[in-house]
Amino acid sequence: MNDGDKAKLYRQIVQRSPDWWVLERMRLHGFWPQDKGLPQDPPDEAAERQRIETELAELRGRHAILEDPEAALKEERQRRIQESRERREARRQERAEEARRRREEWERFKQTTLVHAGLGVSGGLQHTTSDTVRLERNGLPLLHRAEELAEQMGIPLGRLRWLTYHRRGAAVVHYRRYEIAKKTGGARCISAPLPALAAAQQWLLRNVLQPLAVSPHAHGFVPTRSVVTNAAPHAGKAVVVNLDVRDFFPSITFRRVKGLFGKLGYSEHIATVFALLCTEPPRVAVEHESKVYYVALGDRVLPQGACTSPAITNALCRRLDSRLAGLARRHGFAYTRYADDLTFSGDEPRAAGRLLRSVRSILADEGFTEHEQKTRVMRSARRQEVTGVVVNRRPTIGRREYRELRAILHNAAKHGLESQNRDRRPNFREHLRGRIAWVAMVDPRKGEKLREAFARVS
Repeated sequence: MNDGDKAKLYRQIVQRSPDWWVLERMRLHGFWPQDKGLPQDPPDEAAERQRIETELAELRGRHAILEDPEAALKEERQRRIQESRERREARRQERAEEARRRREEWERFKQTTLVHAGLGVSGGLQHTTSDTVRLERNGLPLLHRAEELAEQMGIPLGRLRWLTYHRRGAAVVHYRRYEIAKKTGGARCISAPLPALAAAQQWLLRNVLQPLAVSPHAHGFVPTRSVVTNAAPHAGKAVVVNLDVRDFFPSITFRRVKGLFGKLGYSEHIATVFALLCTEPPRVAVEHESKVYYVALGDRVLPQGACTSPAITNALCRRLDSRLAGLARRHGFAYTRYADDLTFSGDEPRAAGRLLRSVRSILADEGFTEHEQKTRVMRSARRQEVTGVVVNRRPTIGRREYRELRAILHNAAKHGLESQNRDRRPNFREHLRGRIAWVAMVDPRKGEKLREAFARVS
């Protein structure tokens, strides 16, 4: 065996034998000390060996794949399925995080603005830009959003949302309802707002409604005007025509009130909130499972009893008043309106019929209806009365009322005040004082005589 064969054989033996066996043989034959182990490979050789072993492992894997394609395909499918699952899970977590973030942002947003006011009334709440030029020209508060309104009212936004939220069926309502008897028979339904809503309506009345210009023909609920100023233009006329509007306040709907505030320059957002503050649907109490609910019977309308209702009707009736006043002038008549009471007077009785036909047409065109049973045409030969004031010659009270009061005071001076309290009123003295004040407002001369007689009553 030559040297080359010996070297080849040596390499094969070393490569195929474990290190411990080679070390033992070297020690046995005296090639390595008995008390020493194998030396460590140099770092670069160790790294190179690791690289080579990794490559060998990859090559063996590829070789195995080439030997079994089905297993290779199955492995690839599993790998791709796993990657797809991981991507889907990552996207799911991203979507969940985004949804959580949006929910938190939405909750924060809802705490700072009004985004929903109830079914059927929330349209347009996203429009929050008011016409600042028009508002400044009208001398009205500059408001764009509900949170600004709540701040100016001095209440939390949550309280404003509670006062305005519209529900078809509600366990709690903001009005106390009762009925009062009418002089002409029947009952009038009054909806009096509870304190929280009443305070908000008072703010709206002072800051938005009272600054509005009022028609010169409107005398109801207007400072410095009264039933006397309403009756005075009709004194001494040959004919007086009086009409009542049927269901005056209930005929003013939420949509009309919202439109009024929009025309003033307010954003649809603020106009909606204002209209919700001023309107309420007629409701009926229904008991369900021992609990009472107040169920709406129709659309939201102006309640009779809210301080804002008269001012809103005066603002909405400006065009009606203008049209009726123009019609009256064409027929030679005067015109005034006290809430739902329309009065015309003139010196040509034959024109009254033509006037009435035109008035009815205008009322219908403006969305109102005549209360036909209350329409009166009064000629000078009979008693002419306008909002409780007799106007045949000058504004005064009826003879019967004056004589009745004078007789009561005369008998009270003789027999005592309580002897005349036939209706058993709890505070009869203040009742008489109020009736005398009414007479003094209409006819100061007669009022002074009654006051003197009242002073003699013990």
